[in-house]
Amino acid sequence: MITVVKTGPELLVQDLGRPGHAAIGVSPSGALDARALRAANRLVGNPESAAGLELLLGGAVLQFDDDAVVALTGAFGEVSAAGSGSKDRYRPFRITAGQRLEIGVATSGLRYYLAVAGGIVAEPQMGSAATDLLSGVGPARLQDGDVLRVGAGTPALASEWMPVPLPLSGTVAVRLQPGPRLDWFAADTRQRLALGNWTVSADSNRVGLRLLGRPLQRVGERELPSEGMVTGAVQVPPSGLPTVFLADHPVTGGYPVPAVVAAADLPLLAQARPGQRIRFFWAD
Repeated sequence: MITVVKTGPELLVQDLGRPGHAAIGVSPSGALDARALRAANRLVGNPESAAGLELLLGGAVLQFDDDAVVALTGAFGEVSAAGSGSKDRYRPFRITAGQRLEIGVATSGLRYYLAVAGGIVAEPQMGSAATDLLSGVGPARLQDGDVLRVGAGTPALASEWMPVPLPLSGTVAVRLQPGPRLDWFAADTRQRLALGNWTVSADSNRVGLRLLGRPLQRVGERELPSEGMVTGAVQVPPSGLPTVFLADHPVTGGYPVPAVVAAADLPLLAQARPGQRIRFFWAD
């Protein structure tokens, strides 16, 4: 068992989500940085799809009632277990019964991912234990005092070695593909998306990454009926400032989409901090 002593800004149970339910209005959800969650699970010997914890900015404290093997990936920051000093990210380590794991405020990146050998046990909904903050499907946000169950697993250190990625600092480069409504925008929109000085807004969340910069210009005054939206869609409301849809996005939308972020680059946006610069470039 794990007791949540302190959650930090946001602490969620996440797995790889519930894709395939857009027809009934349910977003894919799941870990925003799926690459980091997969890595953490591999390091503790879990299936990549096992449920773990997603921690926004850190600042969490967890009390372990039993011996465990854990791994932390994603954001960079100080991680320590009471009585045994600091712990490395992207390396499995032991927690003994009664120890507290303290996850400091991230100095680079935005979201940590914590995997425990055996996985976090949560009631699945529609085949997934992921928390969807938009629809309310899945486990509720964790609160101080909540108790988590851990599945059956062998608390032994995995032998897999994994390189530690570089901290996500400076400008984040992200690939774009043309969207279905690129022709609804001015002829120079491709260049303006690629050359624009875009920065991450503090209003961003798991639903979408809001961007600040020079607004994009529409051509004409057509209205768009709601149409399907995918993760990574760059939707442009009347303000002209783009929002990149992330895992908890609505499955339909009424604003045009001139571009879509390449799926392989979505983990980068999951770690982009408010005020950080985003640079787009066209994959084609």
